[in-house]
Amino acid sequence: MTDVLVCVKRVPDPTGEVVLTPDGLRVDGRFAGYTTSAHEEAAVALAVQVAEPSGGTVTVLSVGSEESIEQIRSGIAVGATDGILVETDADLLGPADVAAAIAEAVQTRAAAGTQYDLVLLGNDAADTGDFQVGIRLSYLLDRPVVAGVQTVEVEDGRATLRGEGPEGTEVYEVDLPAVATVLEGGVAPRYPSVMGRMRAKKASVETIGWSGTAAGSGREALTVPEPPPSEVTVLGEGPSAAPALVAVLRELKVVHG
Repeated sequence: MTDVLVCVKRVPDPTGEVVLTPDGLRVDGRFAGYTTSAHEEAAVALAVQVAEPSGGTVTVLSVGSEESIEQIRSGIAVGATDGILVETDADLLGPADVAAAIAEAVQTRAAAGTQYDLVLLGNDAADTGDFQVGIRLSYLLDRPVVAGVQTVEVEDGRATLRGEGPEGTEVYEVDLPAVATVLEGGVAPRYPSVMGRMRAKKASVETIGWSGTAAGSGREALTVPEPPPSEVTVLGEGPSAAPALVAVLRELKVVHG
């Protein structure tokens, strides 16, 4: 039986316009809405794929405000078993703080008799792109870690993890328990059924605290790049513009002759 913990983060919807908070330190999601990143959706799908055949469990964990329960229940709706909310002000935390909060939750569950064989995270935070939490977590838990994986197979206490590297597919084998960060693309995302949504509403989500003191991110500011300049060429006005328009269409191979 393989028990998996998946860590997700409540992030602003990346399909909307990127707006920063007044202090310039965070992405403001009040206008775009909130979601889970595509990497973390893939991590949830992989976790369910790994745990189901062995009768294992999948727990979804989020570090953040009470609103993060929405993202936890989204994971439960597509096959996870239960959830954990480490309730704290996520805006005050840096990657080291988040890793410490997750590690404490893992160790608390282990002391209570639940040992997670595999901890999966998104490869990077969708809003700040830190690329740090999974690596820091592996050090705190003293477990092997593989970053940027897209598929996971577990057999006889070992995990085989694959991802795409500069030279092609990279394959790693590690002993469990282990940590891995997931990139989208290796597994199809799971979509909730009506029954899944109903089950998620009733599923257990344990709310716990974190005993640490936030060190913060050390971030000075985020910036939103200026959109690329656009160029407009006026072909003319009225019937006199027709020859120029035909020339452009021929150049684009929309018309011939």
